Amino acid sequence: MNETESPCEREPSAALLAELMLRSGLRLAVAESCTGGWLAKVVTDLAGSSAWLDRGFVTYSNAAKQEMLGVRAETLAAQGAVSEAVVAEMAMGALSRSQAQVAVAISGVAGPGGGSPEKPVGTVCLAWAWPEGRVESRRFHFDGDRDAVRRSSVQAAIDGLVERLGDLV
Repeated sequence: MNETESPCEREPSAALLAELMLRSGLRLAVAESCTGGWLAKVVTDLAGSSAWLDRGFVTYSNAAKQEMLGVRAETLAAQGAVSEAVVAEMAMGALSRSQAQVAVAISGVAGPGGGSPEKPVGTVCLAWAWPEGRVESRRFHFDGDRDAVRRSSVQAAIDGLVERLGDLV
């Protein structure tokens, strides 16, 4: 994806996600931090998304991650908000606090500040969760400014859902 392209302009992947969600009969919950609801916006841009999107959680602060999604204070203290462990707990929390059977969670350092040598600007963690307790997480590094990092995060979340749902249907 180039820097000037928004996730909405890449409708084929979002449209494919919608098709796979409908075909699977599953419902989706999203838990977002650095993207601030952008993923939920992209999927709700599609007419008919109410048939498969259950809800979205915007949990920008650590307190919100704990209160709304049940992320453990110990995990946040040990791993930091931008970690595979935290997004895994965010995704499982989104499942347990919704009517969804599939969840995706995003947390990252979008910049321009806030990075560290271990987690530079552009570091993003995503997790995908399923009701049987299976969680897959992955760490990414995206180049570009704040907007580009957030845009790439949304696209990676959609692409990850498409890939994992494609295996189911």
